[in-house]
Amino acid sequence: QVQLVDSGGGLVQPGGSLRLSCAASGSIFAIRAMGWYRQAPGNQRELVAAISSGGNPNYSETAKDRFTISRDNAKNTVYLQMNSLQPEDTAVYYCYADFPMARVWGQGTQVTVSS
Repeated sequence: QVQLVDSGGGLVQPGGSLRLSCAASGSIFAIRAMGWYRQAPGNQRELVAAISSGGNPNYSETAKDRFTISRDNAKNTVYLQMNSLQPEDTAVYYCYADFPMARVWGQGTQVTVSS
């Protein structure tokens, strides 16, 4: 069974930065894309960024130019570097990993941007 553990959230002031991490463990084989979604209160979950097994990134319009997604395949870990954070970035951030037969989700990490 595969588990994803995401971490790195917290409280940060507007303009600040955070780095989220998500590590996969368990019976891991053939991880395909990995990425991050977020969900703010009252909103639907939305894609923030994704990265293919080969390292090709894709970003939402709100994330590009401010966020950077990366992965370390040797560690089965995906990262999200978030810069220039704004209050509208406040949400629970969920990582995911795609396997041949299923998508596995992390438990979520809270990001709060407030002065």
